[in-house]
Amino acid sequence: MKGETVLSVVRYSVQEIYRLGMPQLGKEIGRGQYGVVFSCESWSGKGPCAVKSVVPPDEKHWNDLAMEFYYTRTIPDHKHIVRLHGLVVDHMYGGGCSPAVLLIMDHLTRDLYCGLRAGLKWLTRLQIAIDVAEGIRYLHSQGLVHRDIKLKNVLLDINNRAKLTDLGFCIPEAMMSGSIVGTPVHMAPELLSGHYDSSVDVYAFGILFWYICAGHVRLPYAFEQFQNKEQLWTSVRKGVRPEKLPHFDEECWHLMEQCWSGKPSNRPLLGYVLPLLESIQVRYFQKLSSVWLGAKVVDYWRAQKEGESYYLGGGGRDGVWEGDSSGDKGVMLRV
Repeated sequence: MKGETVLSVVRYSVQEIYRLGMPQLGKEIGRGQYGVVFSCESWSGKGPCAVKSVVPPDEKHWNDLAMEFYYTRTIPDHKHIVRLHGLVVDHMYGGGCSPAVLLIMDHLTRDLYCGLRAGLKWLTRLQIAIDVAEGIRYLHSQGLVHRDIKLKNVLLDINNRAKLTDLGFCIPEAMMSGSIVGTPVHMAPELLSGHYDSSVDVYAFGILFWYICAGHVRLPYAFEQFQNKEQLWTSVRKGVRPEKLPHFDEECWHLMEQCWSGKPSNRPLLGYVLPLLESIQVRYFQKLSSVWLGAKVVDYWRAQKEGESYYLGGGGRDGVWEGDSSGDKGVMLRV
């Protein structure tokens, strides 16, 4: 199937170049292990886009890119999956030394790694966790497993709403074999055995949620001591997991522990995770319900769920006053 998919990608590229031309690469806006992301003012009338350029070093990487294109293009659009507008093969990239695959997709503001480094408030981070869980659940509903859930594969828009990207490792659950893919810190222990199912995404979400709750991108202390990925994997198989930080919410910590259980059958389904995250979100907003804005906080929460902006008043667009109704005393609660 993969070989046929690669050929279909090449044929598609020829058609797209003939119909729409090559995308004009702008400034570099991101860089990863295998490629560079550029801005693009417009392509096929889509407005601002991002172009991920990858020079595949071998057949495996050609296959990964072909699969990313195939799955992103064939599943219906979803608000928490980055939309792919097209693909072309640039044979003149870098002076024509090696052809590059250009994936043209939605232009988002930044990834979650950069977002956490810049600083995101707790309720914003909690909403991101909900968005990610919804995206993973959608992929699972399509019979797909992402297999590489991590900070850099979560992109944020201007309102800090999250979308999953990089479906190169994505694969139908029914077709899973013994291939080892993913990012070491986020990899479930059974991935190394070659026998796994969609619960590997739940495990990876648990690790991602640790970073979301931590509010930073530093490696968990429990993992810092390891010199290489082999030591990490050995310890993870023995049950080593990220540590609980002092500021963690108890319910959030319990959810992490469930998600990264060493026994796949003990990990919760995303149909359980999502309502739990939403109940935690409601609980934190209820803490704000004692402030003088009252119902406006509820309206703000509803607006956020729809990806809209909402002016809370009483101190600014991104916060509410906790204190007396005059607003002269109290502190700003960042939301």
